[in-house]
Amino acid sequence: MTINRRRLLGTATLAVLAFTTHSNFSYAADVSVNIGYQPIVEPSRVPQADGTYEKVTGAKINWQKFDSGADVITAIASGSLDIGYVGSSPLAAAASREIPIETIFVVGLISEAEALAVKGIDKPEDLAGKKIATPFVSTAHYSLLTALKHWKVDPKSVEILNLRPPEIAAAWERGDIDGAYVWDPVLSQLKKTGSILATSADVAAWGGPTFDVWIVSKKFAEEHPEIVTGFVQVTGKAYASYLANPDSWNATSPEAEKIARLTGAKTEEVPALLKGYHFPSLDEQAGADLLGGGTAKAVAETSAFLLEQGKIPAVLPDYTPYVSSRWGRRSRQGWSVTNEVLEPLWFQHVKPSGWS
Repeated sequence: MTINRRRLLGTATLAVLAFTTHSNFSYAADVSVNIGYQPIVEPSRVPQADGTYEKVTGAKINWQKFDSGADVITAIASGSLDIGYVGSSPLAAAASREIPIETIFVVGLISEAEALAVKGIDKPEDLAGKKIATPFVSTAHYSLLTALKHWKVDPKSVEILNLRPPEIAAAWERGDIDGAYVWDPVLSQLKKTGSILATSADVAAWGGPTFDVWIVSKKFAEEHPEIVTGFVQVTGKAYASYLANPDSWNATSPEAEKIARLTGAKTEEVPALLKGYHFPSLDEQAGADLLGGGTAKAVAETSAFLLEQGKIPAVLPDYTPYVSSRWGRRSRQGWSVTNEVLEPLWFQHVKPSGWS
């Protein structure tokens, strides 16, 4: 009898995956994970809506909605959150204060998804004496300060108010503010009756790029590495699905409906809002430009700016302990087995509709 070497490898791999996955599910089934997300339009809202994170990790997940990264950081620092979604500015502030966190996935490089919307203001010089709202210690706050510095407008000449996105929307409608640096979907509401003075794409060109990330508490990562790896794998799969065919995530798609349901955005606006970010693939995550080095460098530069603005007390000599490429590498290693032999056992059973 002739034994096919590839078939033998496949059978052996299946046995290993079956054992490993069963062990992970048995272990994770007793774990409750608290995850803080923000109502931002991006691909991972789809597996969140589908319950795929729960199916893949085998854990019970308590999803909690937050309106700002600063609130997410506070919750993680208190121990009430395990995984959270934040922007690069709150990440820098948290790392500078040595809160034990680790960056596990770069969500997206912010482009036109955040901007300074204004009413009755035609040029930067007109900002003096005006009320401009933004969530403090957010990427929007960082971008606003960077823009003011670029325009040579003294921040002290502007009345900068600390408001969360829902509060910004209400204040705008009441006429209490003259402008706001904020993100979608609230930004889309402001655009209807206001104009854009600058976007985060402009600010990036001026030397202040911003991005969003998923972070994890170091304690949780050490205790449950298999859950963190599964989380990154599901997130990467969602991004791969979007990047493979962005046009299929149109206004009538199930993806747009799920994203709208979790973010409050209008379904017809979702396709355009998704294009307000540059979403890196899982292949790019561990590379030198992102978690393999570039992200830590960007966090260090953001921290230096926040120190200059008096937003943090000090900076660290090294930010690499707060950024890790290992989760992306582990997730890619899991995928390489499936692409060459068979899909991971968990995706055979719980593969979401429309995923290849």
